Amino acid sequence: MIKSELVQAIAERNPHLYQRDVENIVNAILGEITDALARGDRVELRGFGAFSVKNRPPRMGRNPRTGAKVHVEEKWVPFFKTGKELRERLNDG
Repeated sequence: MIKSELVQAIAERNPHLYQRDVENIVNAILGEITDALARGDRVELRGFGAFSVKNRPPRMGRNPRTGAKVHVEEKWVPFFKTGKELRERLNDG
C-alpha cells in the first residue's frame, strides 16, 4: 500500500471527512514521525511498533565490481520494531 492508497482507504471509511483533509492528517503524522527521528527521538505507537534511529559506525567496505577496499562513512539509519499485537496478528493468520 502506498500513501495515496492509505489516504483513499481512510477517506472511504470516514465519508464525513474530505479527502484533502485526510491527506493533510496523514502528511502531518508522517511529518511528525520524521521530525522526531531527525532529532534522535523514538516514536512508539502502542500495538503497532516503534520507530527509532540506529548508528552504523564507519567501516571498510568492498566494491563488488572491482574488489577494491572502500571506506564507508558513519551513518544513522531508521529502524522499525513491530509491536506485540501486530506480530501476533501477522502470525495467527
